[in-house]
Amino acid sequence: MAGRYAIRPASAADVRDVSAIERAVFSDPWSAHDFAECVSSDVPFLVAEEHGTVAGYVVAHQAADEGEILNLGVATAHRRQGLGRALVEGVVAMLAGRGVRVVYLEVRESNAGARRLYQSLGFGEVARRARYYRRPVEDAVVLRAAIPAPGVSAKL
Repeated sequence: MAGRYAIRPASAADVRDVSAIERAVFSDPWSAHDFAECVSSDVPFLVAEEHGTVAGYVVAHQAADEGEILNLGVATAHRRQGLGRALVEGVVAMLAGRGVRVVYLEVRESNAGARRLYQSLGFGEVARRARYYRRPVEDAVVLRAAIPAPGVSAKL
């Protein structure tokens, strides 16, 4: 259950653990420097921890009233427990609090599990990017979800 995890803003002390998860779960990982830059900037960057151990993270970006989820990773031992969902919901709430009304993301075409998760959270396909991913080369599916104005209920 995601409730056993504390979801909080990332700190510089989390970069090593986040980078380790990133290298373990992605074939073309971000560098530790990339994550350190995210911590030092004002981008939404959340981690989920259990008993002091980082189990997952999400990084987003905002431009005016649009947001984009840039990176989401969950350690293999913590998958299928609702943690990815909790992280996406947390970062979407954070973006909504900053005035974001629509959120985008890209996902590998072959990543059926992630695509099901995003669909269940109200994301729908709006485009494809041919050969977007490297290692291995693969198309990206671009997904979009609307965030309702304050006081209006949403699927997220």
